[in-house]
Amino acid sequence: MVEKGVVNARFQIPHLKHIEYILAAKMRCRRLYIGITNPDPSCVRESVNDEIRSTPAANPLTYLERYEMIRGVMEEFNVPLTAYEIVPFPIHRPEYITQYTPSDGVYYLGICDGWDEEKLKILKGLDLKTEVLWRRSKEECGVTGTWIRSCIATGQEWEHLVPRSVYQYIKEHGIEDRIRRMFNEDR
Repeated sequence: MVEKGVVNARFQIPHLKHIEYILAAKMRCRRLYIGITNPDPSCVRESVNDEIRSTPAANPLTYLERYEMIRGVMEEFNVPLTAYEIVPFPIHRPEYITQYTPSDGVYYLGICDGWDEEKLKILKGLDLKTEVLWRRSKEECGVTGTWIRSCIATGQEWEHLVPRSVYQYIKEHGIEDRIRRMFNEDR
């Protein structure tokens, strides 16, 4: 077990596969830094490996909302507050990553597509220690935030795809309406 670990994702709806990733990394380190990418709309940039990730409809949640949902999930899964931090993770401004995360940590990744490969390359380019938790095909990766946002926007069931605390947060904060509106504006 290492002292410090780091994971990162947009968490544009924290879902069960995100939690699998977070918990797999947490099992390997004493303290986990959970990095939220695209923390600020002004630093979102396009990638040829994931062209929709920079669109407004793909980023309906604020940093604060994602922070609060992840915090709720960690509580739901009984991870002590002292075992993790939630921080911005400016993947599109890699020179700033270690302003928020430890340069001596292990950066854990799950690889499912070209964008994940690009993130691995970025982190290795910063001379950060990386560990790939798994390499899976797109089909093996399962649920995605895109799929969940689409389910919400089109009125399909989605509760079973996210932790209970995320479902409750989205319902209580009226986020479904925003997702529907942004989804329709993007069409």
